[in-house]
Amino acid sequence: MALDELKSAVPDYAKDLKLNLGSVIGNSDLPQQQLWGTVLACAIASRSPRVLRELEPEAKANLSPEAYTAAKSAAAIMGMNNVFYRTRHLLSDPEYGNLRAGLRMNVIGNPGVEKVDFELWSLAVSAINGCGMCLDSHEQVLRKAGVERETVQEAVKIASVLQAVGAVLDAEAVLAE
Repeated sequence: MALDELKSAVPDYAKDLKLNLGSVIGNSDLPQQQLWGTVLACAIASRSPRVLRELEPEAKANLSPEAYTAAKSAAAIMGMNNVFYRTRHLLSDPEYGNLRAGLRMNVIGNPGVEKVDFELWSLAVSAINGCGMCLDSHEQVLRKAGVERETVQEAVKIASVLQAVGAVLDAEAVLAE
């Protein structure tokens, strides 16, 4: 199992990450599609080749072709949106908020899977990319759809662990050169 290989690659100084990796994926209460879509979208957003290489095959095996594509689409569109909306929020001139974005985001309206799943994946990617505006927006959509806070938090936990594991493993690869 790729998850076990990934866990075994985590160095001893990051033992907490290893334990958390096993629990956020192995013991998740999320339905399979939400879990593995979150894992795939976050693996992509982590920008860690090792994390993506290890987790993508298992995600693909646990997702329908539509969900697999939608999870990748969530990572792609939020990669763009998170930069745009985070910048708009961080600029001190509030007039940027009144300008038309002018960016194509069609996949958000028609992701090919349940809207709640796509929103959850988008929220998790936004957590990795640090966009408060996108986090608020997706969390509000999820909560209005009846999604519990625990589910939202579960996706954020997956995002945080995968991001940290990726950073550690990528750093170790550089240090080993």
